[in-house]
Amino acid sequence: MSSVKDIGTITTPRDLAILRTLAAARVLDAEQIGIVGGFTSLRRTNRRLLKLVNAGLLRRWFVGTEMRGVKAIYGLSPRGASLIGESSHVLIPWKQERVITSSQFLAHQQAVNEIFLRTRFQPLGAEASCERWMTFREQLAPSLPLRPDAYFEIKNAGSVYPMFLEADLGNETSTVWKGKVELYLNLALNGEFERQFHEKRFRVLVLFHSSRRLEVIRKTIASRTDKLFWLSTQDQVRSEGLLASIWLRPNAEQRIPLL
Repeated sequence: MSSVKDIGTITTPRDLAILRTLAAARVLDAEQIGIVGGFTSLRRTNRRLLKLVNAGLLRRWFVGTEMRGVKAIYGLSPRGASLIGESSHVLIPWKQERVITSSQFLAHQQAVNEIFLRTRFQPLGAEASCERWMTFREQLAPSLPLRPDAYFEIKNAGSVYPMFLEADLGNETSTVWKGKVELYLNLALNGEFERQFHEKRFRVLVLFHSSRRLEVIRKTIASRTDKLFWLSTQDQVRSEGLLASIWLRPNAEQRIPLL
């Protein structure tokens, strides 16, 4: 009997957790999936992933690394999506085993996933935890053409901090950002946020690929508001942590902690 027909016997609760995580994250490498699944070694992770690929539950592709090597990345297959009750919107339309040399989608998704993994699968602090993570297939409301990269909530010492996430790779103009600022301000004032998320206030975390880009967009945001927005770079989050004193407000020069 083939491995595809044997799917019901090979899937474990950990396998299903990996599939459900990929539905949200879209694409992860073996090291990241090791964090999600709690594997004790990369070798064990790779062995299990190969079985899931051979069973038709995952698709595998390859990308270059900073050391001029190649590593595998994984996403859901149609069969894997069906197994966990997801529709085709979570699938990536790349051919199996393809080498991905350049992809704006992949770069952007990796930036979002870094925050996803840090909040959902790694310790945030003594009392802090991520209670909720959401991504969006459509704009938040028919009258509000805004589609954030993600929404999550951090609970700390009894308080809930709702946050939208925007990962900026430098390919959106200042005009686009002016429009985003207006949309987030409208969301804060028109009652739609409280109606959908059952919270009164939110923050917008914006992560940039460079400090230079941060300063350019910070001026754009500051020309309209000094509220809502918290700005940092991907490198600072990577080196110091999400809750560290790495955040700038639109009109302030001192970096402050997130909570």
